[in-house]
Amino acid sequence: MKSIYMDHAATTPVHPDVVDAMVPVYKETFGNPSSVHQFGRKARRYLDQARRKVAESLKANEKEIVFTSGGTEADNLAVIGTARANAGKGKHIITTSIEHHATLHAVEYLESQGFEVTYLPVNEEGLVAIEDVKAALREDTILVSIMMVNNETGSIQPISQVGELLRDHQAYFHSDIVQAYGLMSLDVTTLPVDLLAVSGHKINGPKGIGFLYIREGVQIESLQYGGEQERKRRAGTENTPAVKGLQTAVEIMEAERMTYKEKYLHYKQLFIRTLEEKEVTFEVNGSEEFTVESIVNISFPDMNVETLLTNFDLSGIAASSGSACTAGSIEPSHVLTAMFGPGHPKTTNSIRFSFGLANNEEDIIEAATRVSQIIKRLT
Repeated sequence: MKSIYMDHAATTPVHPDVVDAMVPVYKETFGNPSSVHQFGRKARRYLDQARRKVAESLKANEKEIVFTSGGTEADNLAVIGTARANAGKGKHIITTSIEHHATLHAVEYLESQGFEVTYLPVNEEGLVAIEDVKAALREDTILVSIMMVNNETGSIQPISQVGELLRDHQAYFHSDIVQAYGLMSLDVTTLPVDLLAVSGHKINGPKGIGFLYIREGVQIESLQYGGEQERKRRAGTENTPAVKGLQTAVEIMEAERMTYKEKYLHYKQLFIRTLEEKEVTFEVNGSEEFTVESIVNISFPDMNVETLLTNFDLSGIAASSGSACTAGSIEPSHVLTAMFGPGHPKTTNSIRFSFGLANNEEDIIEAATRVSQIIKRLT
């Protein structure tokens, strides 16, 4: 029985070309990028090339890119770093109730340090209302943090509209674009956002690497103490092989973005259509119109998440109950709870299927067929 991976929102397989690009760096370029001798200069060239490529992908300046260990560190640096640096202007922060825990736990920490946080609600489609952002905004608001694409439902938030609302306000605007970066073309010359967090392993790059875009002029405080790497914003010797891998993943992403978008949308539609043909009872959670192509969150009435995931795994299907950081937890999804309310059945009977490089059309049909068989057996 073939195993079928349908959890690309948790992590993606590393593209073979990324591995090929990284191996020579591991073998031949061991110098410290901060060293002035030839070994260090060779490593520095890899960093400079990658920084330029990553910056170009957002139409940003290379000086605005800070390499991190991944999306979590990028979110932490954006949220905590800007809050600390701007506490003299106010201590009010706005975020949403459906953010990734990398952001939610960061703002919870700030609350313990005396900051005040407003958590915006979402509707049943998982979308934030501009009116709610406007109503929550205060003179002492210093940061607004809203993710671009939700990692559990794939819902696409109105980032541009929120950014426009904040243009004449002192508050910085941060967005976690981890799930958006691989499929959405982004241009910071027109997108009114100050900080963007990205993770390499969500775009078929290596784990342990990511970056934070910090618009020039944003006041931010480093969270690490040590050397003066990354223009004093992130101390620590850079992970040169992973940075090279990230660069290659970004190059592939840009070349294949439209192909991937079309392919993953086809997979999503095919998966749903096959479930319908098998006469399975289910509901799709989230907005059909404002949802990224690679993610679908499905509620199976009268089912239980843990039972479903266990049976899916035994049948060779890898899926998730939501965020990878809470996979295996018996607690209801905080995202679905925000959408439907505490205690709603959908908070404990919904599964996230996410599509990517590890899939083909045959896999999708087979996975939907196995899921259908399991649902009928458990009913």
